[in-house]
Amino acid sequence: MDLKEIKQKMFEKLKPNGWDKILKSFIFSSEFDDILTKLWTLSESDKRFTPPLKQVFRAFEECPYHELKIVMIGQDPYPQLGVADGIAFSCGNTLTEQPSLRFLFNGVEEDYPHRYERNCDLTRWSNQGILMLNTALTTEVGQIGGHYDIWKPFTAYLLDTLNNHNNGLIYVYMGKKAEDWSNLTNDNNYRFYVKHPASAAYNGSKWDCDDIFNKISVLVKENYNQTITW
Repeated sequence: MDLKEIKQKMFEKLKPNGWDKILKSFIFSSEFDDILTKLWTLSESDKRFTPPLKQVFRAFEECPYHELKIVMIGQDPYPQLGVADGIAFSCGNTLTEQPSLRFLFNGVEEDYPHRYERNCDLTRWSNQGILMLNTALTTEVGQIGGHYDIWKPFTAYLLDTLNNHNNGLIYVYMGKKAEDWSNLTNDNNYRFYVKHPASAAYNGSKWDCDDIFNKISVLVKENYNQTITW
């Protein structure tokens, strides 16, 4: 495995949307070497991970940094092989709704029942300045939460860096794993806490989204004079 070449390729893909400057220090650090080495070692031990490395940073590649307004934080990618596409909750590889995405869409439709399209590829959200982030950017195929510890250094770096460079961002923490990171965000930002959409799948009820999409839209209109197209 050529770590230097892999990191350079990942870095180059971040340049068009401006994330190269934000993530450069971490990408070229020994901590990122450790992450990539662990993923490679697991893969060589027949413990495949998802999404593939080429899609790991798609949430950043599709979200223009200069347009960043919202950070929606989930837990980790879908564990089924070939489903996760690097954007949290998105199913752009299969265009088939997973339970978490279905309940996410149901929550949007509560606020916007007459003008919403259930497109499983959430690139359109990313393109509007919504960073769809998981606390772990990969997981072992078939295992929920398998890579939480692997990605902790990256998540800590990212949230701390955003906190130091950006005020007024809207953070939405979905579930306990996401909420655990909220201490890295200061009071100069907006913070919302909701249950993870998957919780509705487990208890057979609708997702209690606490009107979150409408609340976000109101803040974006007030602060940026823009309208989010969900």
